[in-house]
Amino acid sequence: MTDLSSSPVIDRHPENPVLAADDVPYHATLVFNAGVTRFQGRDVMVFRNDYGDAERKELHDTNLGLAWSDDGVRWTVEAGPTFSIRTNEVRRAYDPRLTVIDDRCYMCFAVDTRHGIRGGIAVTDDLHEFEVLSLSAPDNRNMVLFPEKIGGRFARLERPFPVYGRGAKEAFDTWFSDSPDCRYWGNTHLVLGSEQVPWANSKCGPGAPPVRTEKGWLTTFHAVTKVEDDLCSWHSGWRKVYTTGLMLLDADEPWKVIGMSRRPLLAPDPAYEYEVEGYRGSVIFPGGMILEGDGEVKIYYGAADTVECLATAHVDDLLELCRPIE
Repeated sequence: MTDLSSSPVIDRHPENPVLAADDVPYHATLVFNAGVTRFQGRDVMVFRNDYGDAERKELHDTNLGLAWSDDGVRWTVEAGPTFSIRTNEVRRAYDPRLTVIDDRCYMCFAVDTRHGIRGGIAVTDDLHEFEVLSLSAPDNRNMVLFPEKIGGRFARLERPFPVYGRGAKEAFDTWFSDSPDCRYWGNTHLVLGSEQVPWANSKCGPGAPPVRTEKGWLTTFHAVTKVEDDLCSWHSGWRKVYTTGLMLLDADEPWKVIGMSRRPLLAPDPAYEYEVEGYRGSVIFPGGMILEGDGEVKIYYGAADTVECLATAHVDDLLELCRPIE
């Protein structure tokens, strides 16, 4: 496998994974790729739950669960799933990302439809009742909102995935768009091309929603390295390593990259990220980031498409990793 390793500035929490299927009081098999934020004085998590028959390694459907925490480590899961969207066209919603803007909680998510994958945005005041504001045209996903309006407009990062236009399968990139009302999106700019990620040879896209720092918007991204050998997992023929990168964006023009880490911030290493227990081996996918008042940054990530985990670092160390792109 390609030689990938995590940055020494980041620490995995000793109680990882912080959420797994056994913690969910209803049918759950794979619990991962959660959105996490602080809302109304508590930490809140909306997680993806793919459920089915674990012994047969079969999955039947997906829902989104809701959990709360007072310390960001120990989570209490509510009695049933929270959000769903299903029609004759829409098959399932998954991969939530949470952002609080003007005291309201916005959730980005992906939906599988009969005619492609779309990215959605919904808003809620209680994490139980949601208003769907927009659904993109296919194919687009991995959307994350900035936690404040920029120039009076909502702003987001996203990862469209054109198969033909880029001339290479899965050469997908990170883009920026904005909106006056979180419904109609445009003013699109390229943020990061996948070819600019030195340790990856495939796609890149948004991870956790950005956080504001004194130097600009700090944000994670996912990057993919394809390998020749199968990686042990439920998913036969799985040959991708998902890592977490880090970049710093301009505060006023956030499609401009000020700096980027030259190596992964997080790469698969412990058993819960890498070995055979996982649905997909060697996968780390960041979905939530909380900046504490003392400078600690909590990064929540799905591991092996199976469990939800936590890693921490100091914001100054993360900013130091973000060097100008040559």
